[in-house]
Amino acid sequence: MPKSAAVLRKPARAAAKTGAPINPRVAVLAYEGLCAFEFSCAAEVFGLARPELTRERLGRDWYRFETCAAQRRPLRGQYGLKIQADGGLDRLARAGTVIVPGWSGSDAPVPPAIADALREAHARGARLLSICSGVFVLAATGLLDGRRATTHWRYIETLRERYPRIRIDANALYVDEGHLLTSAGSAAGLDLCLHLVRRDWGPRIANHVARRLVIAPHREGGQAQYIERPVQRSERGALAPLLDDMRRRLAEPLTIAELARIAAMSERSFMRHFKQATGATPADWLIQARVERARELLETTPASIDRIAGETGFGSAITMRHHFRRKLGVSPRDYRQRFARERG
Repeated sequence: MPKSAAVLRKPARAAAKTGAPINPRVAVLAYEGLCAFEFSCAAEVFGLARPELTRERLGRDWYRFETCAAQRRPLRGQYGLKIQADGGLDRLARAGTVIVPGWSGSDAPVPPAIADALREAHARGARLLSICSGVFVLAATGLLDGRRATTHWRYIETLRERYPRIRIDANALYVDEGHLLTSAGSAAGLDLCLHLVRRDWGPRIANHVARRLVIAPHREGGQAQYIERPVQRSERGALAPLLDDMRRRLAEPLTIAELARIAAMSERSFMRHFKQATGATPADWLIQARVERARELLETTPASIDRIAGETGFGSAITMRHHFRRKLGVSPRDYRQRFARERG
């Protein structure tokens, strides 16, 4: 399977016919040293009251959010945060989704009581989701052995050394293995939470939640783009007008000579600066931008795949299918069936 921003799996068989989760209880694990941002990702997506999403509109009630902890006392989190969990680990017994929002450290031991409670929840059919370093908690249960998973790029080698039976995807923003879901760094937790909303309720509701969060429903690229060569602000700024122009002209056959002329550089200098600023060659960048635009058109329009291929610069449906599969691991047709917005 090709590397991609997200490793997609079919929705769990336990999903209701409407797409909504049968058990809407979402239990988030709190712990000493709680990672505040990761916790907030889960709380913002699943815990925020959404009166506009009525039972009449959804067919079912929205998620029921609660927190749980192994300790009964108030816990200290990052940045001076203090939290009193709603209850103990017994809450996991009633949850349909359990979220581990980071962990106190990759070397911090996982209490046996937490590992046992997570294994029992999984055995009862609950979905277990980790954000960032929270993967170490799921890994300690043994449930990830033989399965694909990811985490923040800083923890990849530690996870690989400590848990060699896990099939680690170092580039994915998140991985969906049905009832076991893992995400990369902190912000990727939002990508995964939105993915779960999309899996449960469909793209229309997921897009609504994304708009409330003022974030994109889909985020392009894997986390490999952040590891080797961070984008320099000055270079990114210098090329920004050109990149915008390239996005507007995706359907045109852009050449290196023309792009270098627009950037007022020699071709050799242009290639070097482009790679430094974006982490990709102009050709690879264009392919990614064309895939991104094709995804948008597949979701929002009834246009044929042939027409979308022409409008996005792929030229033919065959070429578009090739690059779409290489980047996302699915065909354009399957992607449309899974994520196309409802159209009135």
